[in-house]
Amino acid sequence: MIHIVRFIANAIALYCIAHFGAKIGFDPSVTVRDALIVALIFGIVNALIGPILRLIAWPVNFLTHGLFSFVINYLLFIITVSIAPHIAPSFRLSGSLNWWMADLWGAIIMMLVATIIQQLWKHPSEGSSQPG
Repeated sequence: MIHIVRFIANAIALYCIAHFGAKIGFDPSVTVRDALIVALIFGIVNALIGPILRLIAWPVNFLTHGLFSFVINYLLFIITVSIAPHIAPSFRLSGSLNWWMADLWGAIIMMLVATIIQQLWKHPSEGSSQPG
């Protein structure tokens, strides 16, 4: 169930990033169908490439107290955005800003959405460390 919620939240976030993100560099003419396809691509990239990057980068992530995970999420978002126009033509960068800045803002928004979903969907046993 959490995977379906996460998929829908990612699709909504990607649609909003592209549709309302003309100022950050995305083409606002994205369709809902293409946002769903890009959310699927994002999920596949996170499932296949994400664990490999996290395993390779765990020493650096440990030294930076988890801050390097933002760089990993940024790389995964770049991979998704570079694959997306070949499969979902309306999801593309418009070129109004530097591509890396548009990807940076998109990665920040996606990371915030993932954090909110993770915090809202906690199992009751994960909520507190108090005995009881």
